[in-house]
Amino acid sequence: MEIVILAVVIAVVVLGALGGLIVGSRRRKSLPPPPTTPDITAPPAEPHVGDEAETPRDEPRRTIEEVDLPDGSAPVTVEEPPLPELEVPLVPPIEVPEPTAGRLIRLRARLSRSQNALGKGLLSLLSREHLDEETWEEIEDTLLTADVGVQPTQELVERLRERVKVLGTRTPEELRGLLREELLTLIGPDLDRTVKTEPETSKPGIVMVVGVNGTGKTTTTGKLARVLVADGRSVVLGAADTFRAAAADQLQTWGERVGAHTVRGPEAGDPASVAFDAVKEGKEMGMDVVLIDTAGRLHTKTGLMDELGKVKRVVEKHAPLDEVLLVLDATTGQNGLVQARVFAEVVDITGIVLTKLDGTAKGGIVVAVQRELGVPVKLVGLGEGADDLAPFEPEAFVDALIGE
Repeated sequence: MEIVILAVVIAVVVLGALGGLIVGSRRRKSLPPPPTTPDITAPPAEPHVGDEAETPRDEPRRTIEEVDLPDGSAPVTVEEPPLPELEVPLVPPIEVPEPTAGRLIRLRARLSRSQNALGKGLLSLLSREHLDEETWEEIEDTLLTADVGVQPTQELVERLRERVKVLGTRTPEELRGLLREELLTLIGPDLDRTVKTEPETSKPGIVMVVGVNGTGKTTTTGKLARVLVADGRSVVLGAADTFRAAAADQLQTWGERVGAHTVRGPEAGDPASVAFDAVKEGKEMGMDVVLIDTAGRLHTKTGLMDELGKVKRVVEKHAPLDEVLLVLDATTGQNGLVQARVFAEVVDITGIVLTKLDGTAKGGIVVAVQRELGVPVKLVGLGEGADDLAPFEPEAFVDALIGE
């Protein structure tokens, strides 16, 4: 038994030795080869400009004595790189407004397209064979509908009755001439309709523009500047409408188009202060006219109307106002007369500007507003164009009303 155990032990030892030899041989086979030392070579030579990397060539070199240097007799010019072009802001070219002489006559066709219903209606009624009381009542209604007003209508009808009775036979040409004469008399061809911008003592002339909201005051002020520039006058614009944010920008744009200087203040600032500064700068610059655009205000607001009076008083510390123009929307008809009456009490209106007289406006408002205020219509607006503000010419206006 001992022999068997001994044999087994010997077999185990032999097997273990054989296994160790096999594992050792495998490890020796998987070891990496020893590192090899690389050959160290000299770095490549620096190449010359335009040459490939190669061994530098032996080239002859000159000493400083052999090099020709400039003797200083001829200046050495060094070309500088061109400077980049700066972007210059585009300045709108100054426009040249069309002359004001006869401007309303040139616009007569536009006015007659919408206004001659009054004249045609009257001519049609007057041309009837028998002018009875019913016909005269229709004539009165036509005039009242055109916003002529009660008192002026009664006066016109009375004069027409007398002249038609005297004439007897009435041809269309006679009737048209008769109606033209009576309408001219009603409008007042002898009234002074000049916009006074030339003071008796020293420049500048001072014009203040007032009116309710939405009548087109700022636009009218800008167009009036064009009228004055077209007549060779220099203009300063005072943006005293500080309650409406866009008003000063709008007025300045109008001024830039014709080369007029604009004085403005901070938004919601004191309008009287802006008006004062505008007149002051106009005097210092030696300008001909200062136009002051005021804020639109409801005629029923007592505080706002008092403030308008303050603007007038502050401006008059420099010089008296030469003109106070009330801007009325002709489409409001008789309702505009209430506004006109209140403004006239506060700032002493000297002239009327009727805007939007084309379109649906009725020409009779010219007569009514003159009778109400006792001051003439001096300017009329006949459209949205920049040069559609024209001095009021009674003859051209009546011709547009009754047609050719």
